Amino acid sequence: MLASEALAARAAYKVEIEAPKVLKDILEEHLDLARYATRTDISEDQFAYMVETVGEQVRQFASTEGWFDPETKATVTGEGDSRVVHISVDPGARTLIRRVDLEVTGPAATQNPQQVNEMRAKWGLPVGDPFRQADWDKAKEDALVALQSHTYYGAKQTASRARVEPDEHAADLSARFESGPAYVLGALEVEGTRRYPEQIVRNVNPLREGEPYRVERLLELQRAIQNQPYFSNVQVDLAEPTPAESADAAAKDETVVAPVKVRVREYPTHRVSSGVGFTTDTGAQVEGRYSYYNLFNRAWVLDTQARIEQKRQYGFIEAAMPPDSHTYRNSIYTSYERTIDVESTDLTSWRAGLKRSRSREKYDPTVSLDFYYDTLVPFGQPEQISKALVPAFAWTRRDVDNPVFPRRGNVISTQIGVAAKNILSDATFLRMYGRIRQYVPVGNRDLFIARLELGANMTSADPALIPASLRFRAGGTDSIRGYSYQSIGTPNGASVLPARFLGTGSLEYQYWFKPEWGVAAFWDMGTATNDLHGVKLYHGVGVGARWRSPVGPVQLDIAYGIQQNQFRPHISLGVAF
Repeated sequence: MLASEALAARAAYKVEIEAPKVLKDILEEHLDLARYATRTDISEDQFAYMVETVGEQVRQFASTEGWFDPETKATVTGEGDSRVVHISVDPGARTLIRRVDLEVTGPAATQNPQQVNEMRAKWGLPVGDPFRQADWDKAKEDALVALQSHTYYGAKQTASRARVEPDEHAADLSARFESGPAYVLGALEVEGTRRYPEQIVRNVNPLREGEPYRVERLLELQRAIQNQPYFSNVQVDLAEPTPAESADAAAKDETVVAPVKVRVREYPTHRVSSGVGFTTDTGAQVEGRYSYYNLFNRAWVLDTQARIEQKRQYGFIEAAMPPDSHTYRNSIYTSYERTIDVESTDLTSWRAGLKRSRSREKYDPTVSLDFYYDTLVPFGQPEQISKALVPAFAWTRRDVDNPVFPRRGNVISTQIGVAAKNILSDATFLRMYGRIRQYVPVGNRDLFIARLELGANMTSADPALIPASLRFRAGGTDSIRGYSYQSIGTPNGASVLPARFLGTGSLEYQYWFKPEWGVAAFWDMGTATNDLHGVKLYHGVGVGARWRSPVGPVQLDIAYGIQQNQFRPHISLGVAF
């Protein structure tokens, strides 16, 4: 038994391949000699056969990359498990695309020549490019999708040919497409609603009957429905006519009115979620959320949340109506938040209000009426109680390529609110706040991020009369790194109190050496103050690690606060259940 295993072990060998990198990578992964190099059950006859036929395999793989006449030389040196197979490949001249002939027949050729020209302009395998089988397949698929995704839903490929002339190192490509009739959107057909009214889907529908079919518009409807809390799965498609009806419409140059079919799967009426996390700002946290989606048996949503952190506790209750015919949701809510020993201050904030908001593809406008009642307790000083009734408008714009791990685009949020003294308010003030985060891709993986945040409370009254939760402090993980959480504001004895004005900014470069792992270098700066004259700016610089984890982004930074001559870690992570 031991002797046979020792003999089998001598069948192992090493493989060295000399070829252009793109071909070498393919051969190292797919060539039989390379795939079986570590096997200990390969007989001498099997080994000899693989060496003898390696040229045929190389030719097969090389042809997919445009090399149709490679010369392959294989030699074996050494004996037993010390054998090395040297494979040298001279691929010769690469076959290039010499001619491309794309033809579109059917109504698109006369109704929409611009779309046909755009399809030709975006053809993925143009003249002069190397011929690759994978690129050829993808170019045909992309061209068909370009037709199908706008107006011509029933387009199909009718023929294709790649004529390769190895002696001339040239390839002539041709593809034929039939557009079929133009499609316009018909009425909405909804399936799958049982607990919740079908009208919810119709109210958030952005489509218009009679508009030309575009796949982006169907996806917009799908996202609008998925943004509602009632449905776990949404499928949106067109109801296709029969082949005979489609052919008849194409022959008569008529449009097809196709109903939009929506299939939904509903969430149960009760939903519970929870999570844990940690940030260096407020410490370890645990949170829970309970939602009931059919309050009063009218699809009102009761949403309750609670979060307990080492330095902060938060609770929230909201009752929200389903979206109306203009996609607005009306809600009433109340919240409680308490921060403990943040820069030697304790803050308890109660809030109650009414809100009318709408969530669209990119924009979220909100009109609200909020009542704030805050109790601020600086260390060793009497408590400061302040209240305000604030009608406000908020607007958020999200234009990013990925909502969880964005690489391109920006997110902008703005708020403006006003309060009048003696109308449930201790002072008259105008509050403004804005924040923008810009994402700029660098190369295939790297990322540049810029952030700007501005806030102001315009008033002639004592700032202490404005509720503390409406004033500003800076410092911490998502503010100015290198300084402790909310440590920049108005000094008052041993405490740091919130201020009237806020301004922070950040520049960060992220280098991603793997799709999930990266490192970052950053510079943060800004301040929070009651007086803009002679303002002191705080700067922080540092480096960090980034991880795109399955549950969301994880950030670990070490930053140096220049004004305070100190290093501080900043960590942010969370896990949802």
